[in-house]
Parts: sequence; structure tokens; C-alpha cells
Amino acid sequence: MKLFSLLSLLFALAMGTAVHAAPLALHRGISVQDWLNWSPLDSDGTYRWPPYRSETEWMTLARPLSDWPQSDQFQRIRAMGFDFVRLSVDPGPLLASEGERREQALAVLERAVERVTSAGLKVVFDLHAARQVPAYSIDMIGRGANSPGVAQYRGMVRRVAAMLTRFDAGLVALEPFNEPEYYPCDETDTGDWQRIMAATVADIRAISRDLTIIVTGACGGSITGLVDLDPSFDDPRLYYSFHMYEPHSFTHQLSSATQPFNSSLPWPAAIGSPDEAVAHLKSYMTAAGIGEGEQAANLAAARDPIARYFAENWGFPQLQARINEAVNWAERHRIPTSRLFMGEFGCYGLAADGRSGARDEDRLRYLAAVRLEAEGRDIPWAVWEYSNPHGISLIAPWGAAVPDGGMLYALGLP
Repeated sequence: MKLFSLLSLLFALAMGTAVHAAPLALHRGISVQDWLNWSPLDSDGTYRWPPYRSETEWMTLARPLSDWPQSDQFQRIRAMGFDFVRLSVDPGPLLASEGERREQALAVLERAVERVTSAGLKVVFDLHAARQVPAYSIDMIGRGANSPGVAQYRGMVRRVAAMLTRFDAGLVALEPFNEPEYYPCDETDTGDWQRIMAATVADIRAISRDLTIIVTGACGGSITGLVDLDPSFDDPRLYYSFHMYEPHSFTHQLSSATQPFNSSLPWPAAIGSPDEAVAHLKSYMTAAGIGEGEQAANLAAARDPIARYFAENWGFPQLQARINEAVNWAERHRIPTSRLFMGEFGCYGLAADGRSGARDEDRLRYLAAVRLEAEGRDIPWAVWEYSNPHGISLIAPWGAAVPDGGMLYALGLP
């Protein structure tokens, strides 16, 4: 009997080691934001209750329901070749409620996770703070590691973690922070973000040693923020996130009051020239009926940003070097690159009036390059995002809600 008991104990320990030896397996994902982020408000500026949008409200934010095919959206996502959804969730209603109302909010979110996982997809549960209710914005965690806002937020994370333990550990991961804004990320920083992230990992581990955690660096969740992080709290069920929108001058070509036409920069920069970029802008302004005087003013505002973009000469070598910073950080800390996580990347497409965005051929070249750089290093990724009306989505922003076939191809999906 003693021998049997010893063998049983050794088997249990071996099984425990196997179970906890790796994080939730992630490969190719896509973010879904407009469903559970920016939870609707009542006229007095407080959260509508019960909180969060229904699926129908999400799908009809910017188009009639008749534009959508009559099929399950999450089964559709899976059929496209994605294996997980990065589900962006507004933590505001959880922070603003107590007792029974808080349990109601958690129940809504639990049903949402069940909804996605029942379609055969895994879930990265992304607590994605918005600024629509200032008291519960990302700013609440910006006043230092020992501030009341951080304590309140960490309490909310613990409750979410407890809710997620009701699911199989092979189905869900928790990302407690999105793009935290602690700056700078160098030897002069205060160390506050390090303390917040380490303490939050400890909070979650006190609830579950099985739940996969997505760890985030500061400085907007960038590679710079990641490599400033000391992963002394590491365990095998952690991923380390970075977002890739670089160069921002290319991925976010957005019109503004000072630069009304901001579009058509090439990628890589070396295949174009400042004169060609200016010519594209002139053609779009002429098509929009903009007079010569206004055109001249717009071009005057655009010339310096265009010149800077071509001077930086972004292309494949710069992209490789930037991602290598994350890879080298992981290798220094003996973390497999498969536990890095490119949690967001994307690029605005050209608007119908040419005011903003990248032309398709440049956008798709960029997306393919970023994706291939990640996959070549065994880094899982999530593209931004499934559907929105802003021009940075897989589903066409207007008309029939069909996927962008060129984007699927750039992502290596059938």
C-alpha cells in the first residue's frame, strides 16, 4: 500500500507539472471591442443597467442588421481560421457597482465568455479601460502603485479572475491591463508600473495557479514598455504582451483639424517618395472639390510629417529590429518567444474620400510583414479588430458585412 501511495503521489505531481507547464495555447486571434467595451451610458452619464451591449446592439452600431449574413458571428470568426478572440471589456461597470449589481455585471460577462467558447474559440479577457466615465478610466491607475485607484482596480481584477476560474484553464486567459500609460520607460522611471504589475500577478495567482495571465509593460503597452519590465514574477503560465503600431505615422494616417488630408504614405517607405505622396493628396483633394487655396494650406501642413516619414525610411529591416528588441528581452530572461504575445497590430485603410488611411497595397504589405515577423519567432498574435466603422477592421466598414479578403490573405488565413 505504501508503494502504491508513493506511486500515486508521484503520478499526481507529474500530472500537476504537465498541467502547469505551459500557458493557454494561442496562435492567431482577433480583437472584438464594440460588443463589451464602452458600456452604454444613461442620460445622467452613469452606466446603463444591466451593463454592456447585446450582440444585436453591437452589430447594429454603424449599419442595419440586414447588412449582416444570417450566421453566428463567432462561428464565422472560427471558420476564418482564428483560434481565439481578444475580448475587450470595459471594467467601468465592475468598478462602479457593489453587491448584487456587481454580481449582475459579472454574470453578463460570464455569459459572454461562454458564448465565445461555445463556438470553439478561446478567449483572452482584456480589461480595456475607456475614458467615457472619468472616475473609472485608465487614469485611475495612474497615480502610483500605492494609490486608492490602483487598490480598487486590483480588487476588481481579483473578482474577474475568480469568475474566469469557472472555465477550463485551456479556454481562457486574463489580460488585466490594456496600454497602461506610465512614462517614461527607461532608467528614470519610478518603478511604479513594475510594482503594480507584479502585485496584480500575485493577486491572480492567489486565486488560481492555472489561469493564464497576459502581462503588459508600461508606455502604452509598447515594446519599449515591455523591455523595461523585470519579469522576476515569471511563471510558466504567463504571456508578455506588446502592441505593434509602428511606425505610427503609417498605421494611423488620420485626418485632423490641422492636417485634413493625411493618407497614402507607402510601405515600405523606400518604394515611394515625398513628391508622390503629395501628388496623391492633391488628387484626393481635387476629387473632393477642395479649392486651390485650401489645398495649398493642407499641403503646407502635411509637408513636414511627410518629410519625416521618408527620412525615417521605415521598412522590413526596421520592423525586424524593433520586434527583435522584444525577442532579445525574452531571451535574456530565459522566456521562450512563444510566451511573447503581439496583442494588437493593425493599420487604417484608405477612407472613401481619401482623407485618411493607407492604400490597400501598402496596408496589406505591412500587415503581412508584421504577421510574418511574429510567426517567424513563434509569437502568437491578435489583429485589431473584427468590426468597427473607423476603417481599421476585418469586416468592411460599410455596406455588406463581409470580410476583407485581402486582409485575410495577408494574415495567412484561408
